[in-house]
Amino acid sequence: MSSLCAPQLETRVRKRIAASICVLSVLLLAGCTVGPKYQRPAAEVPPVYKEVGDWKPAQPSDEHLSTNWWEIFQDPQLNALEAQVNVSNQNLKAAEAAYTQARAILRYSRADYFPTLTVNPSATRNHYSTNRQPHSPQFNGVTFTDLQIPFEWSYQIDAWGRIRRTVESYRDQAQASAADLATVNLSMHAQLALFYYQARLLDAEEQLLNSTVTQYEQALELIESRFGGGIDSDLQVQQARTQLETTRAQAIDVGVARAQYEHAVAVLMGKPPASFTLAPLPLTMPPPAIPAGLPSELLERRSDIAAAERLMASANAQIGVAKAAYYPLINLAAAGGFESGFPSTLISGPSALWSFGPSAAWTLFDVGRRRAASDEAIAFYDQSVANYRQTVLTGFQQVEDNVAALRILEHEAQVQDKAVIAAQKYLELAWTRYLGGVTSYLEVTTAQSAALSDEVTAVNILGRRMVSAVTLVQALGGGWDRSSLPARPECCGKLTTNSK
Repeated sequence: MSSLCAPQLETRVRKRIAASICVLSVLLLAGCTVGPKYQRPAAEVPPVYKEVGDWKPAQPSDEHLSTNWWEIFQDPQLNALEAQVNVSNQNLKAAEAAYTQARAILRYSRADYFPTLTVNPSATRNHYSTNRQPHSPQFNGVTFTDLQIPFEWSYQIDAWGRIRRTVESYRDQAQASAADLATVNLSMHAQLALFYYQARLLDAEEQLLNSTVTQYEQALELIESRFGGGIDSDLQVQQARTQLETTRAQAIDVGVARAQYEHAVAVLMGKPPASFTLAPLPLTMPPPAIPAGLPSELLERRSDIAAAERLMASANAQIGVAKAAYYPLINLAAAGGFESGFPSTLISGPSALWSFGPSAAWTLFDVGRRRAASDEAIAFYDQSVANYRQTVLTGFQQVEDNVAALRILEHEAQVQDKAVIAAQKYLELAWTRYLGGVTSYLEVTTAQSAALSDEVTAVNILGRRMVSAVTLVQALGGGWDRSSLPARPECCGKLTTNSK
C-alpha cells in the first residue's frame, strides 16, 4: 500500500486508469468468440399437405388465422368465455412467471459484461498482547483504532467469448420461454373451446333424447289405450314402456359428462366450479372453414417449434462456453480507499491506499474434465436437434390428422344425414303398418331404435367435426407468428397474453 498526498495520488490513479484502458482495449480487440456459429439445421418439409386433397378449407382471402382465432366460429358465448382465460387462468399465470424468471436469469448473466464495485467499511478497536512473540516494543501492548473505507473494483475480460456465449444461451432460453408461454396460451384457449363444444354436443344429444322421450310417452299412451280396448297385448305395452324408460335413462346419463365439461370450463377461466354455470346451447352449426396454409409456414406459426429451435440455439451457445474453458481467465482488479486511526484524518490524502493489477488463471491439467464438458455440450446440442426435428414432424402429423378428420367427417356427415332420413321413413312405415294391424309393435320399436341411433350418430359426428376444427387451429399455431418472439427479452421483452 502507498500513502501519497492528494495531487500525487490523483496523478498516479489517472496513469493507472489510462494504462488499464489501453490493456483492456487491446484485449478486447484481440478477443474472439470460440465455439460454432449457430445455423438452424434443416428439417424435411413437404410441399403440400397430403390429406387436403380436393378439400378446400378456406378462400385465399382467409389465408391466415387471426390472434383471436376462436372468433372464426362466430359464437358470442364462446367469445365471452375465451376473453376470461387471459385474465384468470392459473396455468397461464404460471407460464408468465416462468418467462419472467427466464428474463431475470438473462439479466443476471448480462451483468458479467460490466465491472463490479464493492465497498466494505469497517471500524475496529484493537489491542495487541504484551506477551506476543516475537516480542516487538513497537506493537506489543499497543491499543489502537482502525477505520477503513476500502473500495474494490473487478472486471473479467471476455477475451474468448465465454460471457457472450453464456448471455447468448440465456437469451435463447428466454425466447424459448416466451414461445412456451404462447404454447400454454394457445393450449388453454383451445381446451376451453373443446370443453365448450363438448358441452354443447351433449346439450344437443340431451335435447334429442328428451324429444324422443316425449314421442315415446305419446306412443305409450296410444298403446295403453289400444290395450284397454283389447286391440294390443300387455307384451306390446311393456315393449313401449321399456323403450321409454331406457331412453329416459340415457337422457339423464348425459348430465354426468355435461356437468364435468362445465366444471372444466370454469377451472380454465380461473373460477371455482360452484360459481359458474354454462347455459345449455345445443350444437347445430357445422365448423367454419379453417385456412391450413402451406407446410413451410408451419415452422413460423407454431410456438412449440419455435421453442424447440431456440433451445437448440441455446445448446449451440453452450458448446462455445465449454470451449472457452480451454483458455485462460483474464481479470482486472483494483482496490482503494482510506484508512486511519482517527475520524478527522480518515478522508485525506495521506490516509489513501490503493492497488491495481491484472491477473490470469489457466487450467493446465484437469484429467479430461474440460473435454468431458465439451463432449456433453455437443451431445446435448445433438439431442436438441433431434428434439427439434421430432417437434416439426409431430406438427405436420397433427395438421394432417385433423385435416383428414375434417375432410372425412364432412363426407360422413353427408352420408349420415341420408341414413337419418331413411330411418325416419322406415319409422313412419313401421307405424303405418302397426296401426293398420299388418305387423306387431316390435317392428316399431326396432325402427325407433334405428332412428334414434342414427340421429345420435349424426349429432356425434357434428361434435367430432367441431373438435377436429379446434384441434386443427391448435395444430396450425392459432394465429401466432414467430415474429412475436422478443429479440431482446432482457430489456424489452415483456409480453402480454391479452390478444389485440
